[in-house]
Amino acid sequence: MSAPWTVVVTGPTCGGKTGLSTALARATGWPILSLDAMKVYRGMDIGSAKPSAELRSELRFELLDLRDPWETFSVSDYLEEWKAVSERIAGPRILSGGTLFYLNALREGLFEGPGADPATRERWEARADAEGTASLHRHLCGIDPIAAARIHPTDRRRLIRAIEVFESSGETLTAWQARREPSLDPERTLWLGISRPREALHARIEARVLRMFDAGWVAEVEGLLARREPPWSSSAAQSIGYEVIRERLLAGEDPRGGIERIQSRTRAFARRQLTWARKLPIEWWTPEEFEERGERLIASLTRGELPTPDPEARQRGAAQ
Repeated sequence: MSAPWTVVVTGPTCGGKTGLSTALARATGWPILSLDAMKVYRGMDIGSAKPSAELRSELRFELLDLRDPWETFSVSDYLEEWKAVSERIAGPRILSGGTLFYLNALREGLFEGPGADPATRERWEARADAEGTASLHRHLCGIDPIAAARIHPTDRRRLIRAIEVFESSGETLTAWQARREPSLDPERTLWLGISRPREALHARIEARVLRMFDAGWVAEVEGLLARREPPWSSSAAQSIGYEVIRERLLAGEDPRGGIERIQSRTRAFARRQLTWARKLPIEWWTPEEFEERGERLIASLTRGELPTPDPEARQRGAAQ
């Protein structure tokens, strides 16, 4: 049985993913599967830019509100939830969001090697201290030259992990990774992103943070604090802005005094997302191109066809 069609709508925060994915969902009737590590948390709605109740009553969304904020959630958890949803939804879908680490795991599969071995790590950490990471790299070249070619000679953490995998299991990291099973069929997946000039993206980020405060973001954080202290797990705390607001509330300071800090962090996050995105086969269209080509795209999708890849659109991501 062929894998279902998947349209991936991804890219940096505030790029316009929600608008594009909802337009596609309205036109095709396909469900939207969230690709966002923060939208999995119940009660963290405003700061994660979760779809509104009205939009969720109109369109089908999946992979939202899966955990309470004080629970952890990992990429392994996401893949398990994805699998469960995929078993319920046999047809085409839209995958929308900006957690590129999750997206890469869907594309390549997740490496599930042996667990950590503290004694092995301690021994190789000591060797790195005494002889330098180049010594670890030379050792790895002898047992797993393919992994050694991928890992920089100064990347201490990854070198030790590759050696640890071999010593713990008797198999190389390369052998373990070869058994990964992707969740997305490259022949039946269309990768889309909205290309915007950096200045325009930054302006959208700054405006969205202000809208979140006006929409009641502080009250949302106060509600979480009233339920539990600390109100979120280490994974949920990675959501930009929540911790800033919490700190200012506990210090008796005006949370709006943290607006510029949140805006700055969000701009930095967008840069990291773009770095990740350049590793993926995304076709970057400008908003104007989506306006011009959107009807043809939707017609192709509803016929069960994916448009021919556009090499020029894929190269455009490097310029963002």
